[in-house]
Amino acid sequence: MKLSTRARYGVRLMLSLALNYGKGPVFLKDIAKREEISEKYLSLIIIPLRGVGLVTSNRGAYGGYTLAREPSKITIKEIVDVLEGDCLVNCIKDSTACNRISTCAARDIWILLGGKISETLNSITLKKLARMSQAKTESFLGHQI
Repeated sequence: MKLSTRARYGVRLMLSLALNYGKGPVFLKDIAKREEISEKYLSLIIIPLRGVGLVTSNRGAYGGYTLAREPSKITIKEIVDVLEGDCLVNCIKDSTACNRISTCAARDIWILLGGKISETLNSITLKKLARMSQAKTESFLGHQI
């Protein structure tokens, strides 16, 4: 299985906002620079995240983006679902997508796999991911000394 660049960059964008949570809005250009992602690409990713209420925006000199909820209240699944959709393969959600649904054993595997992926992504919040990121950074910096 492979997640799209859109989902991977979306998680990185949201992680960046989580790491800055409570410190005020963050400009997209600053996130783009820090994450080494095109600002133009991030501007396309932020739209659906804002649309579903995961992110808020403020205009002006002190503007930028912030998380709409605490990092502990946003799961990675929410982010991925917005950017990828919540379904691994079409036949799981759309029974008209294939005429072999009633006899297809592979579909059962996709349902099982989709459930495990959802369960895992739902168990990780932005707060947990931020802690993991900070620990990795501290460990990396500790090895640099």
